[in-house]
Amino acid sequence: MKVSKWGNSLAVRLPKTLVEDLGLKPGDLLEVVSAAPNRIAVARDERRALAVERMRARALSIPDDYVFDREEANSR
Repeated sequence: MKVSKWGNSLAVRLPKTLVEDLGLKPGDLLEVVSAAPNRIAVARDERRALAVERMRARALSIPDDYVFDREEANSR
């Protein structure tokens, strides 16, 4: 993968095979699960989905199409 400049940050494009293997789509979050000088490992960040599942398990009323948006929640 090639590192590119994106504004003031650096970014990489994910290869199609990795995107397919992880089942990624635009808007999904990734987390770095380990890093070494010449290697990094990433995984899908499932914390939001797990939080919604826990709320549903507590019988809270949550619409099926609900998506938590941290930016929106913090803008209040």
